[in-house]
Amino acid sequence: MAFVNFRESQTTTMLVLASSSPFRRALMENAGLSFTAQPADIDERQIEAALEKDEASPRQVALVLAKAKARDVSAKHRDALVVGSDQTMAFGDRVFHKPKERDEARENLKLLSGRTHILHSAIALVRNDEVVWEHVAEARLTMRELSEHFIDLYLDRIGDEVKKSVGGYQLEGQGIQLFSGIEGDYFTIIGLPMLPLLQKLRDLGLIDA
Repeated sequence: MAFVNFRESQTTTMLVLASSSPFRRALMENAGLSFTAQPADIDERQIEAALEKDEASPRQVALVLAKAKARDVSAKHRDALVVGSDQTMAFGDRVFHKPKERDEARENLKLLSGRTHILHSAIALVRNDEVVWEHVAEARLTMRELSEHFIDLYLDRIGDEVKKSVGGYQLEGQGIQLFSGIEGDYFTIIGLPMLPLLQKLRDLGLIDA
């Protein structure tokens, strides 16, 4: 197990990331945090379907899923501080999911071409099933006008990677070529708002202030 050392004279608190995402894990590792990672075992689509029926906003969906993930993993790690996170992508009233095939990704990119969509990245800290803290950050991303020729070239280049993100892009890779403007920090776009998370860990006395 890995631990967050907050003061040498005090005990240690186990920090757990409720995710299998290599990108979220890299963000925490690069920030110098010591933690263990365990993906949550929940049916995200079932939760989303119920929320959509209740007309929950994309912001609410992201936060509910972040808390659900953290609570699921918290049940397996008594007294640990569990980090749950989730991200939704919305264009108008439409919430996007990861494309299941190339044609779906192609249609999504055609729809988003020349337009602005919003990413909602939610994060929750849970200990023993109690939500200690929650936060939702937003980023606004504007795609440049994409020709159908470029969309096909892009999809050829990234292959099955297009199925790994809701928008069919990863900004740390060739997806950056799709955009003309971005409002929001990198961590929010990747799906783990690191700056507010680190500040909360300082507030809790878990890392040096």
